[in-house]
Order: sequence, then C-alpha cells, then structure tokens
Amino acid sequence: MTSTGPILKTINLSRIVNTQNQPKTIIDSFSFEFERSKIYNIIGATGSGKTSLLRLLNRLDEPTGGQIVFDGQDYREYPPCKLRYKIGYLFQIPYLFPKTVYDNLLYANPKLSDGKISELAVHTRIENNLLKSNIENLSIGEKQRASLARLLAIEPVIILLDEPTSSLDPTNTAAIESLIKDIVLTKGLTAIMVTHDPQQALRMGGTALLLDEGKLAEWGTCENVINNPQTEIGCRYKNKALK
Repeated sequence: MTSTGPILKTINLSRIVNTQNQPKTIIDSFSFEFERSKIYNIIGATGSGKTSLLRLLNRLDEPTGGQIVFDGQDYREYPPCKLRYKIGYLFQIPYLFPKTVYDNLLYANPKLSDGKISELAVHTRIENNLLKSNIENLSIGEKQRASLARLLAIEPVIILLDEPTSSLDPTNTAAIESLIKDIVLTKGLTAIMVTHDPQQALRMGGTALLLDEGKLAEWGTCENVINNPQTEIGCRYKNKALK
C-alpha cells in the first residue's frame, strides 16, 4: 500500500440501468477523493443513489462510465475478489454462514490463530462464550457484531457500511456506532457509511456527502452539511430530514 494521496478516488463515476426499457441514471458523474483513516457518511433521500454508490466502490456493480482509483491504481487492475478483501462490505442485514461465530471468522480467513480470533472478539465486543455459539441463537445485534468481526478478519483498509444499524434497537445502534469509530481510530481504516438518519451522521462525525438523484449535491463536515447547508438541495434535505 502507498502512504500518500487519497486511498480511494472516483472520477466522473456513472451508472445507468435500463428500467422498463428506458435508461435511468443511478449515479451521475460522481467525483470525490476519500482520505485515509477517515469517516464518511453518505446521506440523501430514498432513491438518491446511496447504496448504488457503495456497491460500485468494490465492484458489486459495475460503472457505466468514469473511473475508480484505489491506492493509486485503477481498481480494475485488481481481481474482484482481491479488491473486496481490501475494500470490505458490511450489509444492512447481517448474513452469516451456518455453524458458529468462530467458524465464520475462520471461513473469512483460514489462517487466523485462536489468539487473533480472541483479539477480534474483544475488539468487536463479542463475549468469548458466543464464539462457539450457533449463529441461529444470536440476537440481531450480536449477529451484526459477528459480521463486523468477520469483515475485519480479512484485514481490509476500507470498510463500506450499508445502513448497518437500520434493523437494530437504540442500544445496539449505539454499540455499532461506537465500534466503527473505534475501528477507524485504532486500526486506521477508512469507513464509508450509508445512513438514512442525519442524526446518526452527526453522531458519527467526519465528512458528509449529500447525494441527490445520483449527483454529489454538497459535502463537508456533518455539522455543516446537515445543520448549515449551503445549497438549495441541502436546505430541502435539512427541512425534510430533520422534521
């Protein structure tokens, strides 16, 4: 990995899909530089392209136009699976494989030692007794922490988070938010998180990127973009989202 420059850069990134035989622009000429060891919150109304953008960043979907540069290289130079080890994705609903949390961590990285597994469990606040628990017996909050531990097991440098707390209660939401901020601080990762909740973006801090119809309408600190927007689109989002 290089040590200078943005860790991820998009240049005129676009995605167009056919809907009822009509072209529809999902992401429209999106250009941005994501710095290392930072938190980014992707915000915007439903249908603004938040998840679509996230899926493009590690090739779950392919762009129609533009370029993505990861650590100084066009991301197409990486085989998709290798890229996804570097740019990991945490889904909205935790998807775990059968058997135990321990088995899930080993599936992600068969080279993990028991010591490393214990370290991941501590870091993601998974009690030791849960490591050998069947995933079917876990609460939704425990499953999401286990999913986060499995993601960290592959040692990514960027974590993409698609509304990771939308199915959680306030207590587990606070726990996941705290974990993400701690991971960025202690491991130096870059976190890019989609959230439908502007209050969550304010709690997470860092940078907010406001999408509108697939375009980057405004960006800056979360406090400025959400509470003191400088564009008409930003003002409309504030008036609607903070009602």
